[in-house]
Amino acid sequence: MTRVVGIVLVRNEDVFVEQAVRNVLDFCDELLLCDNESEDETFGILERIALEQPEKVSLRSIRHPSVSHDLIAPRAGEPLWAFAVDGDELYDPQGLREFRTRLLAGEFDDWWLIRSNMLHATELDRAAATARGYLAPPAPSMVKLYNFALIERWDGFHHHRLDGAHGLVFKPGREPRKLELGKQYDWERSPFRCLHVCFLPRSSRDRAGGPRPNVRERHGAARLHRRVWRRARERLGIPEQSAWKLEHYRQGPVVETDVRPFFSGG
Repeated sequence: MTRVVGIVLVRNEDVFVEQAVRNVLDFCDELLLCDNESEDETFGILERIALEQPEKVSLRSIRHPSVSHDLIAPRAGEPLWAFAVDGDELYDPQGLREFRTRLLAGEFDDWWLIRSNMLHATELDRAAATARGYLAPPAPSMVKLYNFALIERWDGFHHHRLDGAHGLVFKPGREPRKLELGKQYDWERSPFRCLHVCFLPRSSRDRAGGPRPNVRERHGAARLHRRVWRRARERLGIPEQSAWKLEHYRQGPVVETDVRPFFSGG
């Protein structure tokens, strides 16, 4: 029987992480929570959720994001969809409920990767339940939902879970077909959509918002002195911004949308 296994990787995400995790709980049959040395309240929030549903949710404290890939890679070849979730990704729980039915019925079995509609939010008004930002498409969607039934293995070092094609081997006759749902559905009609609050403060320690560097930017080719400076900024609550996200996520017109479904609890 096909299952959905979610793997959450977070670091200092206590503003939105509880909503992010609870929105995907019903979508996933199993949920792996990985906390990468958070210094705010993130770990405590995740611990509480894990204690509520120990039969479904497990929590690990990891020193390097690459460990998150080591946790999911051995499941290659199993009949499951691996679903990567970040602490700034809020999915529509009602949409996920309907999409799960289609997913487990086999409608998408020949696809390797499914990307959803996404709003890269630059502003969020919780009182008015509205957000403003850039839609994907035309901006890129970074959603990661992978069909592990199509592969034999996904070995080697990866900066974080489900990252890159290194060590990825498909079963005979299978290929990496990618389904962009954003090309089939607009934002309002999408069965699989994400409010991406990447431009907003994500930790109670943050003094300002702005898109954080992704894991590759943080742990890739950065020199030691840059990593030390980045660490010092984090301790001061002044996050470094991601040049990649600033360039790629701000595409197309700025739109405003109702975000009540993302905070309703499903």
